[in-house]
Amino acid sequence: MSISKPYAIDRWVVWEAYQQVKANRGAAGVDGESIEEFEGNLKGNLYKLWNRMSSGSYFPPAVRKVEIPKAGGDGVRVLGVPTVADRIAQTVVKGYLEPEVEAVFHPDSYGYRPGRSALQAVGVCRERSWQYDWAIDLDIRAFFDSMDHELVMTAVRRHTELRWIHLYVERWLTAPMQQGDGTLVERKRGSPQGSAISPLLANLYLHYAFDVWMRRRYPTIQFERYCDDVVVHCQSKRQAQEVLTAIIGRLAACKLEVNQEKTRIVYCKDDRRRGSHEHEQFDFLGYTFRPRQCKSGRSGGYFVGFTPAVSAEACRAMGREIRTWRLHRRSSQTLTELAQKINSVIRGWMQYYGRYYPSRLRPILKRIDEYLVRWAQRKYKRLRQSPKRAWRFMADVATREPNLLAHWQVGLRPRAG
Repeated sequence: MSISKPYAIDRWVVWEAYQQVKANRGAAGVDGESIEEFEGNLKGNLYKLWNRMSSGSYFPPAVRKVEIPKAGGDGVRVLGVPTVADRIAQTVVKGYLEPEVEAVFHPDSYGYRPGRSALQAVGVCRERSWQYDWAIDLDIRAFFDSMDHELVMTAVRRHTELRWIHLYVERWLTAPMQQGDGTLVERKRGSPQGSAISPLLANLYLHYAFDVWMRRRYPTIQFERYCDDVVVHCQSKRQAQEVLTAIIGRLAACKLEVNQEKTRIVYCKDDRRRGSHEHEQFDFLGYTFRPRQCKSGRSGGYFVGFTPAVSAEACRAMGREIRTWRLHRRSSQTLTELAQKINSVIRGWMQYYGRYYPSRLRPILKRIDEYLVRWAQRKYKRLRQSPKRAWRFMADVATREPNLLAHWQVGLRPRAG
């Protein structure tokens, strides 16, 4: 005789959650178990997880603390890495909860949502920066670490009556974080970045803390939000000051703090806007918005427009990654092998950072060719003492094999020096 479980969780949903976790890969949690090791007893591990979740006896283990440097070198970002089994459990809950909240999310919320992307947010921000003279570049201090647990749970209960989701979300919010020395730190606020459920909870939190409030308080004012990255557009400086003051108060009421050192009111200066202001640029999702010389598609003439291009911070991050490849030291490998290793990354950069004002990306792509020229000098004796000859060699290769490197395919090829 089968014994019914307190909570009806579909086994197929657990299987699908495992497939998603496997596709996303990810590091091991506090138990040190990799996805490959988990798969060593896949059927048993998935059954045990489903059985415990269905009976209400699943207790998430601690998350493993991992520190990664923030972009630009401004401190570190703390991640909380769950175990493989816990990531699957979180993905199960996400699969039930996400459809319920997606239906009500604001159209200008873009982060971690199906069918939405950072590039969409950048594109909309670009168009609105042409329409509105002023923008608020909003920075929320330590958002993921500051989310109030009771407010999170209030929002979750509003969208689902499934008690097992309430149960496990609450347990994940309070699961301790394991330090590098093995000590456990209790968590009374926040939801750690690095987990499968945190982005959804973060969006739900700011949906009520910001999006719904903005729609009710300032229905005509437009904004773009990618999780906790927010840009608000205003008609005048006075309006921007009023709105920012109100936002600071609203977020404080929701147990969040605006970082007033990084938050700024920006004048979107261009040929039509001849005034000046302390701040005339802002960064959003890896792009810097500022006045730039643009070419008119109609007349062919030039004008100054307020438009995005890859940020200096993003360029530095790409430069750091290129250095880690150590291409110039891989003389035992062929150029084709090197291309196979790096092409997917280059293509991703070009697709994202090359969407707007792509000329700003060229110096980074040229740096890759510089490393390849050094690789050629190290590999071939006849090129070691002559950089010009090495550049000519690489230019000849690019002419013969224009599709070898991703950036060569779009015409950004090395030239003989």
